[in-house]
Amino acid sequence: MGPENPNRPNYPLRPAATPFASQQSSTPFLSSGPVVGSEAPAFRPGPPSASNFQAPPFAGGPLVGTEVPAFRPPPSIRSGEVARPPPPSSYGTPTSGFQRFQNPPMPSAGQVPPPHTSLTGQPFIAPPTRPPPGPASLFSHPQQPLVSMGSPPQSIKTGQPNPNIPPPADQRFSTPRPSSQPSSPPTGTSYPAGRGTYPGYANMQPNSVSQAPPMQPASFQMQQGGYGPPMQSASFPLQRGYAPQTPPTSLLAQQRGYAPVPPVSTSSGLYSGNQFQQHGIAPPGAPQQGLAEDFSSLSLGSIPGSYDAGLDITALPRPLDGDVEPKSFADMNPMNCNSRFLRLTTSGIPNSQSLASRWHLSIGAVVCPLAESPPGEEVPIVNFATTGIIRCRRCRTYVNPYVTFTDNGRKWRCNICSLLNDVPSEYFAHVDASGRRVDLDQRPELLKGSVEFIAPAEYMVRPPMPPLYFFLIDVSISAVKSGMLEVMSQTIRSCLDSLPGSTRTQIGFITYDSTIHFYNMKSSLAQPQMMVVSDLDDIFVPLPDDLLVNLSESRSVVEAFLDSLPSMFQLNMNVESAFGPALKAAFMVMSQLGGKLLIFQNSLPSLGAGLLKLRGDDIRVYGTDKEHTLRLPEDPFYKQMAADFTKYQIAVNVYAFSDKYTDIATLGTLAKYTGGQVYYYPNFQASIHKEKLKHELTRDLTRETAWEAVMRIRCGKGVRFTSYHGNFMLRSTDLLALPAVDCDKAYAAQLSLEETLLTTQTVYFQVALLYTSSSGERRIRVHTAAAPVVTDLGEMYRLADTGAIISLFSRLAIEKTLSSKLEEARNGVQHRVAKALREYRNLYAVQHRLSGRMIYPESLKFLPLYGLALCKSLPLRGGYSDVQLDERSAAAYTMMALPVKSLLKLLYPNLVRVDEYLAKTEEFDTKKRLPLTVESLDTRGLYIFDDGFRFVIWFGKALSPDITKNLVGEDFATDFSKVSLSQRDNPMSRKIMEILNQCRKSDPSYFQLCHLVRQGDQPREGFFLLTSLVEDQIGGANGYADWMVLLYRQVQQNA
Repeated sequence: MGPENPNRPNYPLRPAATPFASQQSSTPFLSSGPVVGSEAPAFRPGPPSASNFQAPPFAGGPLVGTEVPAFRPPPSIRSGEVARPPPPSSYGTPTSGFQRFQNPPMPSAGQVPPPHTSLTGQPFIAPPTRPPPGPASLFSHPQQPLVSMGSPPQSIKTGQPNPNIPPPADQRFSTPRPSSQPSSPPTGTSYPAGRGTYPGYANMQPNSVSQAPPMQPASFQMQQGGYGPPMQSASFPLQRGYAPQTPPTSLLAQQRGYAPVPPVSTSSGLYSGNQFQQHGIAPPGAPQQGLAEDFSSLSLGSIPGSYDAGLDITALPRPLDGDVEPKSFADMNPMNCNSRFLRLTTSGIPNSQSLASRWHLSIGAVVCPLAESPPGEEVPIVNFATTGIIRCRRCRTYVNPYVTFTDNGRKWRCNICSLLNDVPSEYFAHVDASGRRVDLDQRPELLKGSVEFIAPAEYMVRPPMPPLYFFLIDVSISAVKSGMLEVMSQTIRSCLDSLPGSTRTQIGFITYDSTIHFYNMKSSLAQPQMMVVSDLDDIFVPLPDDLLVNLSESRSVVEAFLDSLPSMFQLNMNVESAFGPALKAAFMVMSQLGGKLLIFQNSLPSLGAGLLKLRGDDIRVYGTDKEHTLRLPEDPFYKQMAADFTKYQIAVNVYAFSDKYTDIATLGTLAKYTGGQVYYYPNFQASIHKEKLKHELTRDLTRETAWEAVMRIRCGKGVRFTSYHGNFMLRSTDLLALPAVDCDKAYAAQLSLEETLLTTQTVYFQVALLYTSSSGERRIRVHTAAAPVVTDLGEMYRLADTGAIISLFSRLAIEKTLSSKLEEARNGVQHRVAKALREYRNLYAVQHRLSGRMIYPESLKFLPLYGLALCKSLPLRGGYSDVQLDERSAAAYTMMALPVKSLLKLLYPNLVRVDEYLAKTEEFDTKKRLPLTVESLDTRGLYIFDDGFRFVIWFGKALSPDITKNLVGEDFATDFSKVSLSQRDNPMSRKIMEILNQCRKSDPSYFQLCHLVRQGDQPREGFFLLTSLVEDQIGGANGYADWMVLLYRQVQQNA
């Protein structure tokens, strides 16, 4: 899916300076001054002065929060000038509820106030004098390095608050907190020193948080109008204004970021599988207990012998195992549907609106109703035949494992609305003393969370439609010369035997340039008849009955057409595109039956209805209020056509090929509102992209498809789904119209509480997809799951699912780019992550005194990194110069439909080293993934980068020439842009092709095309690989370490 034009030099050889990187100084920094209250700043700097520094309007803005800083940045001061003392009023008064200290006196001639810093991180150096008196020593001292992360040794019940620690004045949480002794807070003074540069990358300092290219020390306007959180001082606010006298903690406790707690009884197990009902027993709600402490923390302390804050880069959490589905959802009950079908952002539903308001990560679900099941786990099919499908007569919920039977089996209670329903006599069975039906083992619908019902005639408004494929093909000069026409014709012909539907399948074709060409494929003909319509203003369909034919009956005519199609237009010099009128013609042909329309578009529509202007990508618009209009559809014609297509059960897939602007933002609406998808091949050349197009078109034609479908998600009393996100048309408030669905499509929805307080202990969810199978059966696929209602914010965090959260976040952020600037969408992601971590910190920081440490729940340890990766993804990245407009729009349409696993792999791709394996005989381990930073690349190595849409194979400068020669042949010294990777007659070549095929089989949704890159070969290396290493500082965007420091500062602002 990535960009395919390596000749566009959009990769900066040196990362742009970010306002969060501090300059090195040879003078030791003073540590923070006296602080009173809960980490309140010791001074209130004045407003920033105006600056002459102007960032270029097209530069990628830093990923900064939208939140107003807790204090104003200091005034601009010339480098080397002594900072003036703040006025007396700058000292904050102690917060109510904290131990009070006398306000420090104003500095005299021999005293100096705490040091200020400029926005660039340059300290204002004051004369070395003794510090003002205070309750604790304010100078930082080197100490033992801290181990980065650690979890408490045991879960503990909450106890009484530690009497030594005064509660915060703004205590908002009623939950009691565990008692604990505060650990010695680590102290630090600045960012860590920049690591050594990597060989061959003299100008790059990835992940460096300390050193930036020299710039004016004066404060300056942030790029794209965003302001970063101002730095209070060169160090993190690690010291509080009070220090309770406690015995020294053990070294282990200091290293792990928490102090040992008195032994207490461990909490009871949470949601073990046997706690939920077996039949007739209601699942329990949340256990009535306090916070189960289950968090990790990241040290932001100091490194001995330096004046830098120690952030151990290697210990930052990374999802090197890919998407790890949370066990809690499946473990709650084996009767829940598999998480491949339904994932909740948190499996703990808040019991009140006030609790929900403190959960800043959205409550919602990601649904993939037709996800592929591994062998042996197929969804069971149930046919009720004469009985009819058993449903609740009030809320229409389908019978499922969570319904309960009463009155000796004569009635059943709906788990969604609690209504008692009569059991039809044909479905009656006796129940035992526990309420379990005696025939339970023969009833999959009462045992399995996922089931498929055969729908009777009353679920049909017309006879089930046959699988129908209609092809709308651009045959202008660019389509012919690029080779697209030939590859497409060959691929369709090779798939004719594999199209679903057997003898029922229908097929048809229309081609167009400045005119529209219809093809009569009646089975009695030896060759297809071509009919040309040149009147684009008044489209009519000649021979309407013979344009759509049964494939099995007209097979020879269809094959003859596909064989002759490339040669038929090989001399065509027409550059026009009457796409709009051709689209109308296709609609007129397909409207009787519906089906799937595959569009192959090679140029900007230029004639008739729906013609588009070359509005292009205007650099002057970026950063203004009009920026988002570039990403909006230009002509309402296409959205209206999409609505008509959906009404008549037609799904549209758009295949776009062009080396010029084709306005994907507008054309993609056809796929967005019809449940389709967009395939984008920029600068398509058959010699390079043939295999990719062939594979993806084959999968589109042959994968199992659900036709003329509608989907609804039901949930229990007190909650409801309020918004839906993905590719579909919303037919009513909660009914999604999906003309075609397959296993590669996912949909997200947000949930809200309707009632102030939930009275139930469990909330149930049921996804129902009514569709027609390719075999002609009307079916209903039902997925049911139960989630407990919790009273505790800590439980919501413990049961969180990072994959579902990021999947929902990505859809919300992409939708935000259609109404706001890119920077605002990025800020929105960062803001929500910071708010979530701050809320979590508030649960624990008081009892653990975790100053200088970033803490987060184990379930969300990858959330910051995925948030950073989302901000660096193609739809949200940078500005004008970073991504071409069509690439950005195509990526956005694709990400809106991706299932969770594919999306997470796209955001944080796999990077593996393979040169060691090629020279040995052992089995290749695909799990040996590496962090996405340039420091993972050894100049002697060979690496494969895989994001699910492309492979980038990186050859180090010092890689053995034998390996290179074996893989690419004798021309290994030539330009890699002209070399393709194919299997050669040697063991190394066979091994690497094995690895690539293995990766492709693991996720066949898309075909990863190979791009070979040699170290130091710019701009190719930067374009294909270095800009995709999300942990590095690239193009003005933060690296992973910067991002964590930035989040830490935002968390601390209102902690």
